[in-house]
Amino acid sequence: MNHFLQSWSDAALTSLGYFWMAFWAFCLGYVISSMIQVFVTQRRMRRSMGEAGPRSVAMGTFFGFISSSCSFAALSTSRALFQKGAGLVPALAFLLASTNLVIELGILIFIFLNWQFVVGEYVGGVILILVTWLLVRLTLPEELEEAAREHARERFGDDGGDGEDGDEDGDLPDWRQRIRSLSGWRMVARRYFMEWGMVWKDVTFGFTIAGVIAAFVPPSFFQSLFVGSGAEGGPAAWQTVLHTLIGPLAAFFTFIGSMGNIPLAGILFASGVSFAGVMAFIFSDLVVFPVFRISSQYFGKKMAFYILAVFLASLVVASLVLHYGFSFADALPDASAVKTGGTEPSERFKIDYTFFFNLGFLALSGVLAWLAFKGGGEDEGHDHDHGGGRSLTDRVLLALAWASYAWLAGGLALRFLL
Repeated sequence: MNHFLQSWSDAALTSLGYFWMAFWAFCLGYVISSMIQVFVTQRRMRRSMGEAGPRSVAMGTFFGFISSSCSFAALSTSRALFQKGAGLVPALAFLLASTNLVIELGILIFIFLNWQFVVGEYVGGVILILVTWLLVRLTLPEELEEAAREHARERFGDDGGDGEDGDEDGDLPDWRQRIRSLSGWRMVARRYFMEWGMVWKDVTFGFTIAGVIAAFVPPSFFQSLFVGSGAEGGPAAWQTVLHTLIGPLAAFFTFIGSMGNIPLAGILFASGVSFAGVMAFIFSDLVVFPVFRISSQYFGKKMAFYILAVFLASLVVASLVLHYGFSFADALPDASAVKTGGTEPSERFKIDYTFFFNLGFLALSGVLAWLAFKGGGEDEGHDHDHGGGRSLTDRVLLALAWASYAWLAGGLALRFLL
C-alpha cells in the first residue's frame, strides 16, 4: 500500500513538473497564435483559398501554420472554409498544418524530446499534406465531396459561421488599424484566453496521464506493446512498420490532443519505441475518436471515414519516410536524449531558464487578463465549437479534467504526509 501511495505522489509531482517545463512554451505559442488570428481574419484566409491546386494548397498550409493548434478549433475552421467553397485538399492542408506545423507544438516537442523530432514534426507535416493531396486526387469521388459540402451547408447554414464584419466584396477589418488600437490588443488578449479555454481539458488529462504512466507503467509494458522496442540494434523493418500502426491505435483510445500527448510521446521513446512509431503517435491527433465523431457531424459519416483512412495512410507513410530518411543520414535520435527534467520529480522545479521564462509569461498573462476582462472592444467570434454546444466529447473531457485535478491534489497531499 505504501508503494502505491508513494507512486501516486510521484505521479502527481511528475505531471505538474511536466506542465511546469512546458508552461512558457504554451504561453509563447498562444500569444503568437492569438495575434495572428486577430490580425489575419478567417475571411481573408477563405478568399485566398480556392479549389485544389499548388497555390491553394500552399495557402491552406500557410494559414494553418499561423493558426490555432487546437484540433477541434482547426477542424471547425476547416469545415467553415470547405463549406464556403474552398477545395477539400486546401481545407485538409489547413487542418493538417494547424495541428502539426504550429510554432507552440515545435517548442513543446523540443522541450520533451530533441531537435530530430522537431525537424521530423515540420518536415513530416509537409509530407503529410503532400501525401494527402496525392491520395485525395487519386481516390476521391466527386460526388462524395459535393455531398459533404451540402451536408455542411444544411447543418450549419451557408454563412460558414465566421461572424466577421464586412461583406464578401470588401470592408474587411484593417490589420494596421487593429495593431495600433487598444481594442485590437484586447481582442488578442481574449483570443489568448480562448486558446487556453480550448485546450485546458486535453492538456490537464494528457499531462496527468503522462505522470501516471511515468510512475506506474514499466518500460517493459511498451516493449511488449510495441514489438521489438528496446531490442539491441533497434527493431526490425517489419516491427518498425508495425509501430506506425500501433502508435495511431494507442492515440485513438487515449484521445489526448496534440498539445497533451507530447510528454507521453517522450515516455514512449524513452521506453524504446522506434522513431517512426513515436512520430506516428504524435501525428495521430486527427485520427482520435473525438475528432472522428465531430468530423462525422461536420461532413457526414462517409466523408469522415474517408478522411480518417486518408490521414491514417498519410501518417504511416510520413513516419516511415522520416524514420528511414534519418536512418540513411545516420541521424536517428537516441532515447537517452529525451529531456525528462531529471530522475526525481522535484528536479523539474529547479531554478533555471524555465523558472525565469515561466515567471515572465505569468506576468504577461496577468497583463493580458487585465486587457481581456477590462471590457470594451470588439470580438471576432470565430467558430471554435467542439461540435455544437456542450458535446458528449466535451462533457467526458471535462469530467476527466476534474478527476485529474482530484488525483493531482491527492498526490500532492500525500507528498507532505509520506
